[in-house]
Amino acid sequence: MNDKQSPQSDKMVWTGVASDLALAAAKGTMGYLSGSKALMGDALYSGSDAAAKLAEILPFPWRREPEKKNRITTRNPQNNKGPIIAILFSVLILMGGLQIAFSAIRDLTRGHLSAPGQTALITVLISIVVKEAVFQYQYRYFKKLGDGSHAAYADNHRFSLYTSITVFIGISLAMAGGAFNLHPLLYMDPIAALLAGCLIIRKGYLLIATSVYGKKLQELPSEEAAGFIETVQRVHGVIRVEYLQALEQGHYVNLQVKISVNPRITVMEAQDISECARKLLQHRFVHVGEVHMDVVPYDPGYPYKSNHELVDNEIPTLLQ
Repeated sequence: MNDKQSPQSDKMVWTGVASDLALAAAKGTMGYLSGSKALMGDALYSGSDAAAKLAEILPFPWRREPEKKNRITTRNPQNNKGPIIAILFSVLILMGGLQIAFSAIRDLTRGHLSAPGQTALITVLISIVVKEAVFQYQYRYFKKLGDGSHAAYADNHRFSLYTSITVFIGISLAMAGGAFNLHPLLYMDPIAALLAGCLIIRKGYLLIATSVYGKKLQELPSEEAAGFIETVQRVHGVIRVEYLQALEQGHYVNLQVKISVNPRITVMEAQDISECARKLLQHRFVHVGEVHMDVVPYDPGYPYKSNHELVDNEIPTLLQ
């Protein structure tokens, strides 16, 4: 297994961090100038995205290395100490989310509201387009590479998109309230900021939970595991893949595989076939970590016998 990501993969990750930081700075500045609390909340969410990615990729000495040569077992929370930097980022994100939420509640209770400037609406529209373009670029790359982490990218992007759409709706309605002198619509900007603050708090909670308890093993869908099954079936001596489970763990995928072989071969030959399949999986898929192989004799089921039986076998193939 290659424990280091390729330079191209690192470039993709850092591109996402840089774009999130740039969007956070732009939205934060425009939100402050236009007086939109919702846009400032969206800026903080983009900053939390960048902080979450930095917590995963920064090479701190106390960071745990990916597990090697260990069988897939249930993670023990007591033995998994998360990196300090991730916990620090989590606390900062939670504090920022609470600050945005309290500020929005204060504006709602005071009632002295004004419509945000037009630049706020333009900024959030541009940010959605840029964020979607960067996501599509990263997602297609990692999916083509076969990295199991593309599912996590999609999940994170979905909530980021929800936040931006909520902010866009809030700003649009607030601007409409200012243009048509509809005072109740002016409350939509702080309401959108409150919703964005709740999503930011959720982001911080998930990050700190991941830091303390570790990432959960998530099973990949069957279409993602089809490539692993096809690779194992190419190994000479493998009759059938009886069972394959792919579990995503961070940037790596751990596999549990059960294959069936000719029951006439020796135990040593079966172990050689198993080792060949394991090495082929780890060589072809650089993101594959541990591969646990189980070997069982092939059983075609009653009353038929398999085609691997010798021709001169005295036992008939069909029942008489």
